[in-house]
This record gives sequence, structure tokens and C-alpha cells, in this order.
Amino acid sequence: MSVIHITDIEAAINYWRELSPSSDGVTLSKELRDLAKVYALMVYFKEDEVAVKGFPPKAFEAWMAWYDSTPDTPCIAICSTSQGDPICKGCGRTFEEVQLWTEMPAPNKRMVWKRITQEGSAWRFNRYSERASESRTKP
Repeated sequence: MSVIHITDIEAAINYWRELSPSSDGVTLSKELRDLAKVYALMVYFKEDEVAVKGFPPKAFEAWMAWYDSTPDTPCIAICSTSQGDPICKGCGRTFEEVQLWTEMPAPNKRMVWKRITQEGSAWRFNRYSERASESRTKP
């Protein structure tokens, strides 16, 4: 079952707050209202995930607009699954996730992103990111 985590709803709300700021500090854009209704129900019922099935269509459209603004893949072009590793050392995805990535629905991709970010053990989050920041600071 595809689900969307509350942190992604929050990120989408912040995306729309920046994209369509309130003119009077009170009025929300339609996209923000749609997402805020979902968020409020999640908070009220103490849920940290919501099923995509039954997700209000307009709120899902607003969420997808935010999703389309995020990086599509965690790949850093250092794929150890092609060498037989069950988990890629570069991005942290499983062999199956790497193989099926282009076919995965957006909510499933976000759950993978959430897991690999929380684990933080892939090179994307340590060695590679350290080298990338070092190269940006060197003249």
C-alpha cells in the first residue's frame, strides 16, 4: 500500500507557502488549504502516514507539484548493486529498488528516500557529500 509520510506533507505545505505566500497573513492558497486539511486530520488522529488511496485528489495534485520539485533519484552514479551488493553503497537502495525505480509511484519513492536518509549510511550521506563540499570550497 502506498502511503505519504507527514514530513512530506509538511514539506509540501512549506513549498506552497513559499510559492504562494499569503497576501494578508491569513488567507491560504487553494493548494495550501487542501494540504492543510489532510495535515490537520493526521495530527488530530495522531497518524504519521496517510494512504494514497482515498487521499483527496486536489491535495494529491498539490503534493505531486511539490514532489516534482524534489530530486528524482538518490543515485550518485556509484552503484555497487551492479557488483552484487544487496544494498548500494552509493545511494543506500536495495537491488530491487534500483531496478524498479522508474516504475515506482512517487509515494513509494519518497518512502525509500525517507529510509535511506534516516539510515544515513550510504556514501551519498557521508564520504561523497564530504568530498563534494570540499571541492566546492577549494579555489
